[in-house]
Amino acid sequence: MPAPRNADELRAVKGTGFSAVKGMGFSPYIYPTTSKRALAPEGFFSGSNTNAPCPILSPFFWRKGGRSQTSIIYVFTCLLALTLLTGCKPVGPNYNRPGYEAPLAYKESGAATVLQPPPAPAGGAWQSANPSDGMIRGKWWEIYQDPQLNQLEERIAANNQTLRQALETYLAARDQVNVARTAFYPTLSAGPSAQREKISANGPSFSVGKPTTYSDFQLTGQASWEPDFWGRIRRTVEAARSNAQASAADQANIDLSLHAEMAADYFQLRGLDAEIKLLDSTVADLEHQLDLTQRRLAGGIGTDADVAQARTQLETVRAQRIDVGVARAQYEHAIGTLANYNLSAFSIPPSPLVLSPAQSLVQSQELALPKIPLGVPSQLLERRPDIAAAERRAAAANAKIGIAKSAFYPNITLGGTGGFESMNAGTWIQGPSALWSLGAQASELLFDAGQRHALTDAARHIYEAQAAAYRSTVLAAFNDVEDQLSSLRILEQESTVEQLAVASAQHSYEISNQRYKGGVTGYLEVLTAEAALLQNQRTAISIQTRQFVSSVGLVRALGGGWDAGQLPK
Repeated sequence: MPAPRNADELRAVKGTGFSAVKGMGFSPYIYPTTSKRALAPEGFFSGSNTNAPCPILSPFFWRKGGRSQTSIIYVFTCLLALTLLTGCKPVGPNYNRPGYEAPLAYKESGAATVLQPPPAPAGGAWQSANPSDGMIRGKWWEIYQDPQLNQLEERIAANNQTLRQALETYLAARDQVNVARTAFYPTLSAGPSAQREKISANGPSFSVGKPTTYSDFQLTGQASWEPDFWGRIRRTVEAARSNAQASAADQANIDLSLHAEMAADYFQLRGLDAEIKLLDSTVADLEHQLDLTQRRLAGGIGTDADVAQARTQLETVRAQRIDVGVARAQYEHAIGTLANYNLSAFSIPPSPLVLSPAQSLVQSQELALPKIPLGVPSQLLERRPDIAAAERRAAAANAKIGIAKSAFYPNITLGGTGGFESMNAGTWIQGPSALWSLGAQASELLFDAGQRHALTDAARHIYEAQAAAYRSTVLAAFNDVEDQLSSLRILEQESTVEQLAVASAQHSYEISNQRYKGGVTGYLEVLTAEAALLQNQRTAISIQTRQFVSSVGLVRALGGGWDAGQLPK
């Protein structure tokens, strides 16, 4: 409620009174007694006190037993009581994490590249541990011991624009927490005004002897505060904080996905380099075979059919070599984009991928599959950022139930105005020109046709939906881990069998080639054996590449080096 502009507009109210304000409910206000000179506490202008610089500095203002002193004490007592009330429990349910019972162990955990957790103790009780105990930490890609991969991965944090977007989204959500917290504090404003006015001599406010033209100088400040009696502000801050934490978990999930995509694309590219090297080697061998068939034809031993078959096989493998280059270029572009390189000047030198110990397929840089610590299934709930994000959104939805329920309670606002007002600039900032008012307002919505009940029910349903989304995310996470574990286990078995197939095909090719050179068989037998060898060699390289990609997939499925302890508080 604005302060009265002059003393003539104010009735004397000694102590505490209530003034009904249209459209605002009932507002208790405490005013000083009226004065023809200015608004001031009762007794301020008595005796020698008229020259005091400020009302509250006057000893008469604080005289023992005075009504002004009693009113001030009453006001501060009420303010103290209201402040204490703001510490009451906020309305709405307190948050409990949605329940999910994790399995005791993973099903698909037989791969040699997976480190199993220790067996459960005899008593059946595990000791408490952090989610990251014994797990991969920090820069998880360094376990592959590939310097080029490490260099590419390091560029993501500083240069990737998708990650930058996620970071800015989190920072915006964090700022919303600060916005919500500002409601805990009062709002203050102040400002001067000066105006010259003339009232109509024929208007209702005109009176004989009262000047029609006058100046009005004001320097006033206002304060307003809504105490958080029912916890609406606290629940709002709680929801904003949970949403900010969910945004931080989203950022961590994007970071994990980008690093995993970089590693997977890199190993795919190196696998294609291994295929290219194999095909180049096969092309060179087929060129020798074509030369051999041509010399045999010139010597009257071979046939035109042998030369045609050799040339067909050679051109077929050359076409396959060119075709692999398409996929390699695409992976190179994807890696450059993730690392924010200028693609026109970016290239990755050939680096064929071969498991250690090196197989006889392609002699190249050896790279070992790392052993990945698996941990117990219950740790997954704290290690996956997408699970953390879903859980934090459930917490935010729970807080919004309290926000909806707070609408059933009255809104209470405390306000005050103080300053100086005078008709003469010379007496503007003086004690007699002081004015002030304190008040409180309470308003309660009596009828809304069930809107608040509907909003509260909607908030509860939204929470249940977020809780279901959390459980769904957990189920998908365990499915992801089991998929990657089964891929590693099955590919490990398939790789062993495929190596036997490669060795057998190599032996078959060598026998057929010797038979052809000895004139025992035609070139078709050699052609068939060589095609089988090439197919098995390419399959073996594909399996090796898929093993590395599945290894990266398992690291990603386990949350990389992240855990819920990294969420902002």
